[in-house]
Amino acid sequence: MKKLLNTIFVTTHGAYLFKEGETVVVKVEDEVKMSVPIHTIGGIVCFGQVSLSPPLMNFCAENNVAVSFLTENGYFLAKVQGYISGNVLLRREQYRLADDASVSGRIAKFILTAKFANCRTALQRALRDHEEKINTDDVRKASERITGSLKRLDMDLDLDALRGLEGDTAHSYFEAFDHLIVAQKENFFFKERSRRPPLDNVNCLLSFLYTLLMHDVRSALETVGLDSAVGFLHRDRPGRPGLALDLMEEFRPYFADRLALSLINLGQVKGNGFKKSDSGGVLMDDDTRKTVLVAYQSRKQDDITHPFLNEKMNVGLLFYVQALLFARYLRGDLDGYPAFIWK
Repeated sequence: MKKLLNTIFVTTHGAYLFKEGETVVVKVEDEVKMSVPIHTIGGIVCFGQVSLSPPLMNFCAENNVAVSFLTENGYFLAKVQGYISGNVLLRREQYRLADDASVSGRIAKFILTAKFANCRTALQRALRDHEEKINTDDVRKASERITGSLKRLDMDLDLDALRGLEGDTAHSYFEAFDHLIVAQKENFFFKERSRRPPLDNVNCLLSFLYTLLMHDVRSALETVGLDSAVGFLHRDRPGRPGLALDLMEEFRPYFADRLALSLINLGQVKGNGFKKSDSGGVLMDDDTRKTVLVAYQSRKQDDITHPFLNEKMNVGLLFYVQALLFARYLRGDLDGYPAFIWK
C-alpha cells in the first residue's frame, strides 16, 4: 500500500530513464540524477519530452509499476502497465451494475453526497479561518445553496437529473472560489472554470493537480482489480477513465482545491511561474511545476483518521482505501458505498 506514496515524477525535458540491475536510473545530458530500486516505486509519471528504454518498460511491467505519459502542462496522454491480476468476477459485476441505470443512479448519489459535503466544508472552513479577509455573505450563500443540493439528493432523481444537479452545485462552489484566495490577488484570481486550455493561473494550477489526482485514483482502482474506464456517474467514452473520474470527485475539494489554495495563499507559487502560450492557454514553468509536485507528494504523507474505518493513515492511502471499499460494495459485502466525507 505504501507504494502509492512513492511515485517518481520526471519533469526535466530530455530526461532518459533506463534499467540498471534492479534499479531505475534517471539520466539528463549524460549525468545520472537519480537511481531508485524498483521495489520502492509504485508509479512513474513523465511530463513532456521524457523517454524510457525498452528494457526498463519491460521491467516496470513485470514489477507492476505503471508508467504514465503527460504533456508539459499535465494533460494525460497514455499509460503503460503490465498484466492486471484483478478478480474477473469483480469486473464482470462492475460491468453488469454499470449497465443498470437505477444502480448507477444510486452509486452516483453516494459520490455526489461526498462531493457536495466536501465542497461545503471547504467554504465553511474559509468562513472560520478567514472571516475578516473574505466576502462572508457570498461564501455563506454558496454554502447554503450546496446544502440545498444535498437535500435534493434525497429525491428520486435519474442520472441526467443528478448530472444537472452536479453542474449547478459546481457552479455555486466555483462562484465563491475566488473569495477563498486571500493573497497574491493581482496574479491569482478566479472567474470561472476553464479546462482545455486553462485560461488563468488558478485554472492552470487546478488542472495540473486534478491530473495528478486522477493518476493516483486510477492506479488505486486498477490495483484492487476494478476497470477504471467503466464509471457510473461518468458514462463510457473512448479514452476516458470514467470510474477514476467518479471516485476523484470526492477528493477534489479536500485534496486538490485545498492544496491549490494553500500554495497560493502561503506564497509557495508566484505569478511569474506561469506563462501564457500563443494559443491563450496558461502553462507553469519547470520550477513551479516541481514546487507543486513536491507539495503534492508531501500532502499525501500527512496523517488523517478515516471517517468510516476510524483508523489513522496517510492521506495518500485514502485513494486505495476508497477503491477497496468501492470494490467491496460492488461485491455485496457492504450495503452502501461509504464515500469519503471530510470531517
